[in-house]
Amino acid sequence: MEITADLLLKAYTIGVFPMAESHDSLDLHWIDPENRGVLPLDKIHISRSLRKTLRKEPFEIRCNTSFSEVLEKCSATTSQRPDTWINPLIKRIYTQLFERGFAHTVECWLDDRMVGGLYGVSLGGAFFGESMFSRRSDASKVALVHLAARLKKGNYSLLDTQFTTKHLSQFGTIEIEREIYKQCLFEAMQVPARFPLELTKEELETYIESNLGNKSSIYSDD
Repeated sequence: MEITADLLLKAYTIGVFPMAESHDSLDLHWIDPENRGVLPLDKIHISRSLRKTLRKEPFEIRCNTSFSEVLEKCSATTSQRPDTWINPLIKRIYTQLFERGFAHTVECWLDDRMVGGLYGVSLGGAFFGESMFSRRSDASKVALVHLAARLKKGNYSLLDTQFTTKHLSQFGTIEIEREIYKQCLFEAMQVPARFPLELTKEELETYIESNLGNKSSIYSDD
């Protein structure tokens, strides 16, 4: 079966997403995890040190300005990440989703160079986080907080991280069972939401303050 952008959107609505075995693989596999990673937008953990970083505004934040570069950097191998699941087919299909308005990026720029960012898919009130990268300290953390604040502003009710990792657990990502996730997904799909490209300094500060002090299971305030 040929995997198209329309088929991919349909898969997301039923809780399934694709991954490749490696960045140079020719095939994709459909994934439907028994437990799903979710980051509650009202319970994200923001440490005091990260709040200080956010207030210093070390990066220029842009959205949707260079989707192809975000994809390339997310798929690039590094010494810490010797392989990735983003192959050429993934790049082609998600670029089509971006061109149709279903995929978005949050980008961190420094001296006119992209040094961190993430991308994901938006459907109804659900945002499916796909991948992130960082080339400067805290860049991916800053991008994630900016994403969460934008989703809250845009009336989203679900931030799907697919899996939980130590990095994501710092922010309060939890695992929920497949059937509970699919109920949350169904409800989110009924929510009218719109991805906001702009976020004022005051809106970000309000979001940070409303979540400061929330605790994750492995991360304490510093």
